[in-house]
Parts: sequence; C-alpha cells; structure tokens
Amino acid sequence: MAALYIIKGAMTAIKHALQRDIFTPNDERLLSIVNVCKAGKKKKNCFLCATVTTERPVQVKVVKVKKSDKGDFYKRQTAWELRELAVVDAKDANKENPEFDLHFEKVYKWVASSTAEKNSFISYIWKLNQRYLRKKIDFVNVSSQLLEGETDYLFYFCKESVPSGENQSVAGGDEETLDDYQELNTREEQDIEIMMEGCEYAISNAEAFAEKLSSELQVLDGANIQSIMASEKQVNTLMQLLDEALNEVDTIEGKLSSYEEMLQSVKEQMDQISQSNHLIQLSNTNNVRLLDEIEFLVNHMDLSKGHIKALQDGDLSSSKGIEACTDAAEALLQCMNVALRPGHDKLHAVKQQQHLFNDLREQFARRLTNHLNNVFVHQLLFHILRTIQYFNCLCFPQGHDQSATLAQHSVELSLPKHNPLHRDLLRYAKLMEWLKNTQCEKYEGLTGNYVDYIARLYEREIKDFFEVAKIKMTGTTKEGKKFGLHGSSGKLTGSTSSLNKLPIQGGGSRRSQSSSLLDMGNMSASDLDVADRTKFDKIFEQVLSELEPLCLAEQDFISKFFKLQQQPSMLGSTAVDGEEVDGAVPSRHVSVGGERPQSATSEKEMVRLMMNKIFHCIEVELNNLIALGDKIDSFNSLYMLVKMSHHVWTAENVDPASYLSTTLGNVLVTVKRNFDKCISNQIKQMEEVKISKKSKVGILPFVTGIEQFAELAETIFRNAERRGDLDKAYVKLIRAVYFNVEKVANESQKTPRDVVMMENFHHIFSTLSRLKISCLETERKEAKYKYTDHLQSYVIYSLGQPLEKLNHFFEGVEARVAQGVREEEVSYQLAFNKQELRKVIKEYPGKEVKKGLDNLYKKVDKHLCEEENLLQVVWHSMQDEFIRQYKHFVGLIGRCYPGSGITMDFTIQDILEYFSSIAQSH
Repeated sequence: MAALYIIKGAMTAIKHALQRDIFTPNDERLLSIVNVCKAGKKKKNCFLCATVTTERPVQVKVVKVKKSDKGDFYKRQTAWELRELAVVDAKDANKENPEFDLHFEKVYKWVASSTAEKNSFISYIWKLNQRYLRKKIDFVNVSSQLLEGETDYLFYFCKESVPSGENQSVAGGDEETLDDYQELNTREEQDIEIMMEGCEYAISNAEAFAEKLSSELQVLDGANIQSIMASEKQVNTLMQLLDEALNEVDTIEGKLSSYEEMLQSVKEQMDQISQSNHLIQLSNTNNVRLLDEIEFLVNHMDLSKGHIKALQDGDLSSSKGIEACTDAAEALLQCMNVALRPGHDKLHAVKQQQHLFNDLREQFARRLTNHLNNVFVHQLLFHILRTIQYFNCLCFPQGHDQSATLAQHSVELSLPKHNPLHRDLLRYAKLMEWLKNTQCEKYEGLTGNYVDYIARLYEREIKDFFEVAKIKMTGTTKEGKKFGLHGSSGKLTGSTSSLNKLPIQGGGSRRSQSSSLLDMGNMSASDLDVADRTKFDKIFEQVLSELEPLCLAEQDFISKFFKLQQQPSMLGSTAVDGEEVDGAVPSRHVSVGGERPQSATSEKEMVRLMMNKIFHCIEVELNNLIALGDKIDSFNSLYMLVKMSHHVWTAENVDPASYLSTTLGNVLVTVKRNFDKCISNQIKQMEEVKISKKSKVGILPFVTGIEQFAELAETIFRNAERRGDLDKAYVKLIRAVYFNVEKVANESQKTPRDVVMMENFHHIFSTLSRLKISCLETERKEAKYKYTDHLQSYVIYSLGQPLEKLNHFFEGVEARVAQGVREEEVSYQLAFNKQELRKVIKEYPGKEVKKGLDNLYKKVDKHLCEEENLLQVVWHSMQDEFIRQYKHFVGLIGRCYPGSGITMDFTIQDILEYFSSIAQSH
C-alpha cells in the first residue's frame, strides 16, 4: 500500500508540472495522464494526456508529451482531437495487460508503465466520450466494471483534482474526488495551533496528546451517534425529502433531455439553412462569373457587321476603302488572337465564331492577294511602256538622224523614278503586315510575285540605261561599233557580252586599247584627250549617282511594304549561288516566293536577298561598263577607283550589310583589279621598251609618262578615300622606272650611261619635288642622289685629263712622296727636276688649253638632250672640276719646287674667261 502511495505521489508531481508548464499557458486543463512507450520499439517513454479547454466551446484532445533530451523539462509533441479517435482497444478485458491501441487516422500501439495507469486513462476517455461525443468511440476488450468506474484501481488513481486545491468540475459540472494529499489551509493551521496551545504536553508527549485527541474524538463520535439516534424521525423526514428531490431531479433531467433533443433538431435545421445559404451564395457567385465570361466573349470575339462587310466586299482600290479594310482586318486579327480562358474553346458558340473568323480571314486574304497581284501586273505594264518611250526619246529624239551622236542629242542621263508606284503600293502596307501575321504562305507568294515582276521591269530599265551610258562614253555610233555597240531599228539592242570580244585597236584608232606611260610621254596635252577622260568621269559618276538612290528607294520601300524590320522573318532563307572572289561578297541569285526559302537569319538579310533578285543585273552591267571604260582608256580605272570607293564608303556608312554596299563592294574589287592590272601593264611596257642605237637617248618616254601619270593621279585622287592604293602604285611604278632607266642606260650605245642616268633622274627629281608626293619622299631623295652622283661621274669622265702630260708628271711626284721622299727633295730626283717641270709646262700654253675645252664643250653638247637643258649645269661643273685640278697642280709646285719661280702659263682668271667665252660662243 505504501508503494502505491509513492507511485501516486510521483505521478501527481508530474501532473502538476505538466499542468503548470504546458497546458495552463494554452488555457487547457489536464484530466488524466499515462506513462507509455511505443510497442515493439526501443523504449522511449512519453506521456499521453487527456485535456479539455477552459473556454467554450470545449475542445477535448489527446496530447503526446515528451521529456526533452537536453534538459529536465517537457515539450508538447503531438495533439489529436478526441473526435478523431475511432477505437480504443485494451487488448484483453480479463487479464492485466499494459498494452492498448488508439485508432486515429492510423493505429497507434502503446505500452503503459502499469495496467492501473492504462485503466485509469481509458476510464477517463470513456467519461469524456459519454459527455462530449455522445458515445461515438468504440471501446474494445474493455471490462464493463472499468467503464462503470467500480474497479479497485479507481480507489487509488481515479480521484483527480485541479492543482492549488481549487474545487473545479470537468467542463460540465461533474464533481471530482479530492486527491489523498491536501495542504492545510490557513484556518486549519490556526485551529491546530490553538489546540496545541491548550495542551501543555502536545509537543513534549505526542503520544499522550494523540491519546487525548483520540479519547476526545471517541466522545464526540458517541455524542454524534446518540444525536443521530435521537433524531431518527428527522432523518426519515430528510430521507423522504431526498427521495422527493431525486424524483424532481429525474423530472428535470427528462425535461432537459427533451430540450436537448429539441435543440439538436433546431441545430440540424440551422445547419440545413446554413447549407442552403451557402448554395445560394455559390449560385450567385457562379452567375456573376458566368456573366463575366459572357461579357468577355462578347467584348473580345464580336466583329461588327461593318467590319464583316468590309472584309467581304470592301473596295481595295480607293483610299477610303483601303482604310476601312485595314481597320476591319486589324479588328479581325484582334478577335482571332484573343487569349481564351480555360474551357472557352469547348463552347459551341466560340467554335462557331472562330470558324467564322477563319472563313473571313481566308476570304479576305484571297481577295487581297488577287488584288495586289493585279496591281503588280498593271503597274509593271504601265512602267514598261513608260520606260520604252523614255529611252527611245532619250536615244533618238524626233527630227534627228538615229545614227547621230548621243552626246549631241540626248538629254541628261537618268533612270526612271518609281516613286509613284511605291506611293501607290504603300497604301497597302498595313494590310501586308496583317497578311504576314495571318497568312504566311500568301504573304510569301505575294513577295515572290512582286520580286519577279519588279525584277523584269528593273532589268529592262537598267540594261537600256547602261546601253545609253556606253554610247555616251564611246561618242558617235560609228566609233561605238569599235567597242562592240550597235543600234538596230531605232532601239537599243547592244549586247553587253560583246565586250568580251573587243578587238585590240591599232595605232590609228581614236584611242589605243590600253593607254600607257609611253603613250603619255609621247603625246601632247591635247593628244591625251583630257576632255574625253573628264566626260567619262562625269558619265560614270552619273551612272553611280542614278543607281544609288534607285537601290536605296527600292530597299526602303521593300522594308516598309513587306514589314521586314519589325519581327523575325517568316520567309526562311533563300538559295544563294555564287563564288567568293578575292574575299569579296559573292554575287547572289535569290529565289523568293515561288520556292519556300530555307533559312534566313534576319529580316535585313531577307531584304538584301530580295534586292539581289530584283537588281541581279546591276553587278553584271557595272562590270561590263567598267570593262568598256578600261578598253577605251586603261587610265579610266583611276577615275573609276575613286568614284567607286567614294560610293562604297557612303553606302557602308548608311548600312554595311545593305545590298548596295555589298554590290558596290564586289564591283570595287573588279575596279581595283583593273587598276592593279593597269599599273602592272605600265611596268611591263617599261620593261619591253627598246631604244634606238643611232640617236641619243634623252629623257625616256616612261619617265615623262610617270610625270604625266602623277599629275593626272594627283588631280583624280585629291581628297579620295583610297589614297593608299595610289601610294602603293606610285612606289611600284617609281621603282620600275628606276630599274628600267638603269637598264636602258646600261644598254645605251650612242649616249653615255652617266648622261642617261643623270638626265632622267634629274627629271624625276624635279617632278617629285614639284608634285610633293609624301609617300615618294624617299624615292625623291634617291633620285637626287643618283642625279648628283652620275653628274659628277660624267664630269670627271668627260673632263678626263685635259693637261695629260702635266697630270702624269705630278702623279709621279705624288708617288715619290708616297714612297717616303720629302716634298722639298723631289726636285732633286732626276726625272722630276725643275728642267723637266718647265718642259712639261711649256707644252700647255693658254691657247691650247682653250682649244681643248672648246672641243670638250662640243662633245658634251652632243651627249645631252635639249629637253632637260642640263648643258650649262654640266659645263659649270666641268669648270669647277678644272679649277680644282689647276689648284692642285699649283699647290704641288709650291710645295715641291719652292723658290724655283716656276708657274703655269695661264691663271684661274684665264680659265674662267675660257669657259665663259666658249659657253657664249655656242
């Protein structure tokens, strides 16, 4: 029995701790507790607690509480509502078994620390079920005695009370038995103290005090029994009253039960009313949503009758009709592109409306495509007729002979403008955008048809335009035939392929097949036909100036009309043929529309490919025109290089990837090749030059030619973008000139080598100094050095030893000095004494010296050419050289024959008079 009290005390302490720490903060009251662990697993003890809330409505829970591993406190782990408990299984109703199961959403198997605790917990669950759940929980394998609360275990463990000694009931007023242990209140403590104070030996002799209290208690008990026995009648009356009270209680309980049933019925009715209200509210919500969906469909998928009429029968010829059709098409596109909400596509009305939209789209797209195709055809025929009239009037004005020169009778060279066509078609731009977004195949078909139609028109216009330009370049029709151009029946039928079969013209033709530096050197300024070159330059510039706005206008129209700058391309790619030449962009032949393109990377690329198809003949015609200009005069390549470079630079600044930029870039490669070929031909002709063996050389023709070429090139390339190409050509040409001048000088028989080198390099130096070409500064200095060097060499060679014997004499003197003989002792040498010196000096009187110099002047005059006028320069250099030799001889006489009194028969003044009189006499 003592052990039971100890266990009971421990559980009571735990219960107080759990109530204080866990349930009181949550406004809950702890009613029962059992120490359990899970069945079949490692024993980890926890507590199952039955609790109720202190506030209404009352909530009954089963809470799992676990002791923390890190400290001596408890924590709430899991909680179940009691109404979720379906079955309580005690395992065995007859035998003591601590195991039991609780069936919530799943079965939880527990093992209690003792059977008594298990039974106490199950008993409380049964009471709570009876009170709050109206017997909804099934109790399996539980004895009826346990459920009725009559077991001995309840004597010890089922008497629960609320902490702090308060007298409380369980959520409905059920009184609970007190705990065995209760603390004394203040009044009880005071009564005990008074009692002990009244007995002197209460503390010193506790047993006597206890016996005294016991005897007094017995006296009181006896008195109580006598009093009870004396009041039997009163007791009977009291018992009768109690019976009557019990009957009243039963009556009241019956009424309460009936009231409760009535309230339950009312509750069920209220639940039904609440459910009905919920259904009504749900119905209203659904109606609102349905109305919203209907309004959405009506607002977004309703096309007005006016728009439908415009799509079916709208006038696509007038501006007003086009505007109405455009608005209708945009409205149709908005209706078709509306983002339907989930489930809309299953509605019959929506399907019917979508079918109507598809029919309208197909019908209008077909009508629009047919109309635009007709517009393309009519415009093409109109512009072809206009072009024929334009070029016939341009080439053969009325009242003139058709064989007359175009340069005399034609108006300004220009291409027909297509602005009216573009302006008329741009009215349909928005409709084309609609067609692109809705009918890709028809859009591609229209694109292909437009490209095909307009390509034919441009091909005819451009070919006729280039034929006129070629005739204007070649002059009269008679001379034009020399270059493969011919007329027939008053129309231009020149074949551009005939340029490939041009014959090489002879020397008697208007212009040689290929101009050269030799020709430039042999021709006068009038022979160079500067006017013809200027005319060619103007015509070529006019051709490029006409092509550039034409291509830009067409490209701008294509971008706007076909909407190729806003969204990713729908057309795919195009088939591109051609070979890459010298790193240039290859020519491309584009298939658009008829065959589905394969993979275009961008809409700009698509625009360029369409432009390639439309203007596929421009590059060919430009190349043929360039070939013609090169055959007329190879130096025309200089003009073409400058003009073409400028137009390429301009086009690249506008759009580096445009068709115009690409095409002109390809043509520029051809022009650059012709330019390089022209330079190579000049060098080759220099190498093949032959000189006459019977006449003096003079200034070589290619030396004069390089001067004329430089003057022409500097005029053409002033402020040009491709100056670097000319600088490279200059270096190649001047190096070739230097090499071939030296080659001719070495082969010359009539003219001394030094004279050829001196005259030509002097001419080159003068030319480069005058033109001030910065890239040839090194070559200019080299030319000056070569000229000076060969002048000095020629002077020394030609002057030779005019006082030959005197020269030999003094050479011997210098040899003796070099051998170690002192200068003042040379006169003692037998061969070089004073008598020998006087003898040699007498052989060169002034008259003989002047005669020798006169013969030398005549010889130099025969060697030098009149063009360069270097005779006086050479004669002055010879004078200086002669004086230098004279001073050298006089110095030797003074040093080697001092005091001898020997002098020359002439003085420096006499030499100056000799040279001056000889120069003046000739």
